[in-house]
Amino acid sequence: MTYAVKECFLTLQGEGVQAGSRAVFLRFAGCNLWSGREQDRATAQCNFCDTDFVGTDGDGGGKFASADELAERVEHLWGEGDERRLVVITGGEPMLQLDEALVGALHARGFRVAAETNGTLPATPGIDWICVSPKAGTDVVQRSGNELKLVWPQKGIDPAELESWRFDHFLVQPMDCDAREEAIKAAIALAMERPKWRLTLQAHKVVGLA
Repeated sequence: MTYAVKECFLTLQGEGVQAGSRAVFLRFAGCNLWSGREQDRATAQCNFCDTDFVGTDGDGGGKFASADELAERVEHLWGEGDERRLVVITGGEPMLQLDEALVGALHARGFRVAAETNGTLPATPGIDWICVSPKAGTDVVQRSGNELKLVWPQKGIDPAELESWRFDHFLVQPMDCDAREEAIKAAIALAMERPKWRLTLQAHKVVGLA
């Protein structure tokens, strides 16, 4: 299988329970909820995405002919040392490309494999940390994992209904939008009203990391 990667680089995880952890960030190109083209945003199933996942021209991006080739790139970016190796795989939608061969190649190099997905496709077996970020109006089939990260506010999603899903952590993250201050207030209000939810912020944007 050939993997299309938008970007791949060493950084600190900026969101969620593992925020602040050193990680190689691997972003696959492509998504099943939006083409990535601005002219299609208004009619997309997910129309608030703040990520460029189109093409393979990002930092460390490209096309990789095999799982071993891509895993070698990830290992090279990590550099020396094998303690607490972490790769965060996202997109777009990573489950369009992430397969057991790549998970195995990364495990063979000592990496814990984390994935951030919209949950509309089943998670690939073997992933060590699954983060699902549901989008209103979509059929979420991956209803279990390590963290559920709800971007808020979203019309058409009832947080109370999500609380029956099988996740270890329930996180609410303010939507990065023009009305950001209102989104922050709404996320705080949700966490205050429903104690199962914890507020998470995009720390990488606060400190200026990619």
